[in-house]
Amino acid sequence: MTIDPVYSQLILPLIVAIFLAINMGASGTAPSFSAAYGANLIPRSLIPGLFGIMVFAGAIVAGKNVAYTLGRGILPHENMTIALTSIILLSVALSLLLANLLGVPQSTSQSTVFALAGTATYFNVLQTEKLFFEIIPVWFVLPLISFFLTYLAGKYIYKPMKKRAAFEFESLKKNPGLQALVLISSLYVAFSIGANNVANASGPVASMVMNELDLVDNPANFKLVMVLSVLVIAPAFGIGSSLLGNKVVRTTGKEIIEFGPLSATVIAMITATLLLTVSLTRGIPASLVQLNTGAILGIGCAKLGWKEIFSKSTVQKFWIIWIVAPLVSFALSISMTWLAAKAGLL
Repeated sequence: MTIDPVYSQLILPLIVAIFLAINMGASGTAPSFSAAYGANLIPRSLIPGLFGIMVFAGAIVAGKNVAYTLGRGILPHENMTIALTSIILLSVALSLLLANLLGVPQSTSQSTVFALAGTATYFNVLQTEKLFFEIIPVWFVLPLISFFLTYLAGKYIYKPMKKRAAFEFESLKKNPGLQALVLISSLYVAFSIGANNVANASGPVASMVMNELDLVDNPANFKLVMVLSVLVIAPAFGIGSSLLGNKVVRTTGKEIIEFGPLSATVIAMITATLLLTVSLTRGIPASLVQLNTGAILGIGCAKLGWKEIFSKSTVQKFWIIWIVAPLVSFALSISMTWLAAKAGLL
């Protein structure tokens, strides 16, 4: 029995998508489980499995809208060929791998959007309306909302409550309810990541599969193909968490500020809710990593002061990587597209 060449060619972009998902899993572990890990509520060995399960659930239940945006909202879906999809996903994976090796949690969504924009720019088919009037404004607004919500919560809720009771990690041993709340918030964050970030790989892959198999372009077919791609891609998030997530967890959970369990829960609930909201209502690929870090800074400023937090070298390194990584993704995408065109591969 011979295999249709189209099916065999699909293997390459799927491998690249899995490689990307492994890197996303490493980056996404930090905002999900840094608090629970830092409090010794959960063994490190259990984090990848729990993270992977919740990411998968989020992608299946709430990931369709973001997948649709990334599959056809920036680069027209008819341009999602095997070669271009491989180039786009590889560009994102390499830029994210750079950030993971440096121990800085990075926005996969921003790198994916910039990679799509690089290829679309080369072919002069960039769909600017959604990009410039919805996606990019949300990138600036959401972290600010996250920062100020947690700053206000830290200043007007956390501090007054702390004067009346002890809310430190040691106190968790005597408070099973608070332990459960921290763990539930960690799972909720992972679910929100699944609703948004899995689409960075599954969206382009779903459009590519529909094109290459000549499937009728309708919402029902796209949803079916998207679900199938999630079945392949989502488990790799757990693998990435296991292989590369430990350093990023330490960076976010330990080096910026020493969390209390109440602070960690406030951060998790606010950031995950913001991300899930834009996923379900607008289908916008956003960065939980940046929402989480903005929230950490907000709590930190409320507890320690603005100058103390923003002078930290870790925070300054975050700004640099956040700017550089999406630009690297854009440059890789447009450069590899140009090289592939010159080589006659497109």
